[in-house]
Amino acid sequence: MNAHNGRLVSGGRLQLPSDVRRELGLADGDQVVMRVVDGELHIRPRRDVLKRIQAILQPYATPNGSVVDELIADRRAEAERG
Repeated sequence: MNAHNGRLVSGGRLQLPSDVRRELGLADGDQVVMRVVDGELHIRPRRDVLKRIQAILQPYATPNGSVVDELIADRRAEAERG
């Protein structure tokens, strides 16, 4: 783990050093997710967080469309049966 120094600038913005941005693969305008854990600030690229969520949810994905479409079809079928 490398230690890096950043700077808090006007408006509460956090200025990340270029080597940190490069290490995280961040470019201007990229979004990050920040968490405070035990008094420490953890910063991750938003795309990495989304990829992790997608990987966790992948086993639950339906192969033939969306879960919402499947739910709607099930409700319509139930309504037709009475």
